[in-house]
Amino acid sequence: MISTRSWFNTIAGLGLVAGASGATADIVIGVAGPMTGQYASGGEQMKRGVEAAVAELNAKGGLLGQKVRVEVGDDVCDPKQAVAVANTFVNKKVDFVVGHYCSSSTIPASEVYSEAQIPMITISTNAKVTDRGLKNVFRITGRDDQEGAVAARYLVSKYAGKKFAVIDDKGAYGKAQADVVAQTLEELKNPPAMRESITAGEKDYTALISKLKAGGIEVAFYGGYYTELGLILRQASQGGLKMTTMSGNTSTNSELYSAAGAAVDGLLFTFYPDPRKYPASAEAVKKFRAAGYEPDGYVLFCYGAVQAYAQAIDAAKSKKFADVQKALSAGKFSTVLGSLEFDAKGDPKAPAFAVYQWKGSQYDLAK
Repeated sequence: MISTRSWFNTIAGLGLVAGASGATADIVIGVAGPMTGQYASGGEQMKRGVEAAVAELNAKGGLLGQKVRVEVGDDVCDPKQAVAVANTFVNKKVDFVVGHYCSSSTIPASEVYSEAQIPMITISTNAKVTDRGLKNVFRITGRDDQEGAVAARYLVSKYAGKKFAVIDDKGAYGKAQADVVAQTLEELKNPPAMRESITAGEKDYTALISKLKAGGIEVAFYGGYYTELGLILRQASQGGLKMTTMSGNTSTNSELYSAAGAAVDGLLFTFYPDPRKYPASAEAVKKFRAAGYEPDGYVLFCYGAVQAYAQAIDAAKSKKFADVQKALSAGKFSTVLGSLEFDAKGDPKAPAFAVYQWKGSQYDLAK
């Protein structure tokens, strides 16, 4: 058994070792996401999860008797850059991709991978990711249309009769989720009194705060990423706006606390049942923590994606696309997330969501 220290030394040295001895690094796993820019902490989670899972594979002899190497692609959550990363991965003969992070990047990049017959497992949640029928695309998280409905039903169960607003960042992830929330609120006879969009990347949202105050909004749902949400929460607090706020699955990110400060307290959000609490992840979580890294957010999802691919290759006894695609479609995989199977679209067969709430600098299940 590999020790904790050597496990992480393996991770740290993986790229150097692979680069120095390419002849032994015959299976290449790409991880693509925002490694720099405002969403870089999300990319860091992806990279950590993939590198740890690959280190574990190599410690056990690799795949098909070959070492596994990681290629990292930085798309900055920009669709054009994502396509450039995808083409680079194709040229580097990447065998499998974990990514991307932002749905707006995953959708165009997945078409490049599809043409090149590269299987991928993504954490992106926009329904379009798997609704296009691309055979190479699998998703390890739930979908916006499932998650948005869960959020809306929770809000109505707790705040029926209050004045609601639904806000989004105009992006593929944020707008899709906000649209589902607004539609579900309508269906539950609690239509939003206000529907607004912001421009991601701006720093001043005081005009939005003023509009929400003037409209007497008591409860708001925000569809978008944690960076803008943190600023909105901070500026709402500074502007004296008291309202309950809920958002989606990127709100696990610790950068949200950095951006919002104390104003994050009370924020509700939807995410998946915390995989750090699963028996199946106990050993991996222990190793991460022993190395001083908390595997929150998407770390274990990306770790699990590599495990599913590895088991598919092992079952197929091949890394050819048709064999791996068939194995991923039909298999049942034992991962740090528990048992995993994909449906005909490539979505997980048993997606689950929970509602969490920030309290101080931590979050836990909401009551």
